Amino acid sequence: MRGCLAEGGLIACEVVWAEVGAAFPSAGAAAAAMGALGVRFSGVDVDASLRAGVAWRAYRDAGGRRQRVTADFLIAAHALGHAERLLTRDRGFFRRYFSALPVIDPTV
Repeated sequence: MRGCLAEGGLIACEVVWAEVGAAFPSAGAAAAAMGALGVRFSGVDVDASLRAGVAWRAYRDAGGRRQRVTADFLIAAHALGHAERLLTRDRGFFRRYFSALPVIDPTV
């Protein structure tokens, strides 16, 4: 995250904000933590939403189980349209369904 911040900024869509928010005792605490990290809110637009739906359908048509939910696809489609890359530990999945999206694994 530090490297990404040094090179530009960090954005996260509403799905990520909701997932992060679940880890905090209050919405205010979650917002303060995201602010302290320098993460800005950036909502999913229509194009990203539809791109996510197409990718999710491809996943399901290929035999994908419900281990992946639409939220994963929304996050990746949002990053593809609004960011230069995606910071995630789950490299294989995103690279398969969003091959044009550079993926950075923070654990590497």
